[in-house]
Amino acid sequence: MPAMASYSVNPSAVERARRLIDARQYVLRSTWGDVQPRADDENAFLASHGWEDYAEWHLGLADGATEETKGRYAFVYGDFRRVHRMGLVACQYRAAEWRHKEVELAAHDLLQHLRRDERLTPRGDVEPDQGPAPPDDQIQSRTSGGSSPVSRV
Repeated sequence: MPAMASYSVNPSAVERARRLIDARQYVLRSTWGDVQPRADDENAFLASHGWEDYAEWHLGLADGATEETKGRYAFVYGDFRRVHRMGLVACQYRAAEWRHKEVELAAHDLLQHLRRDERLTPRGDVEPDQGPAPPDDQIQSRTSGGSSPVSRV
């Protein structure tokens, strides 16, 4: 029986997810199977953004895999624009299923962070997100006065 791959948590992905949640760039309800990035989506994103940005959308790094290959990055949690709650749930479930405890706990912590943010979001003021997530240097947290709409699809 071949050895199961092992994964480490990708700290830059965790940080990006936290920044996006703080900037309210997330989707609370989606059908993850319909919005999860496909190979064509990944290739288009890589062509326009590069490996560093691509890596930040994956909570897991395959131990021993070659850098800048798709095989290096696992446990995608968003659609390359926003965090998807169901993407995080899928990451947590898959990591738990295959006993990748660090990745499981990272996904769990992000879900708790999202849950805290969701409690602060007035349900009557929510409008669907219109357009791409802002560049990292333009993301402002709620505490600094920034606000971005939250999608509920």
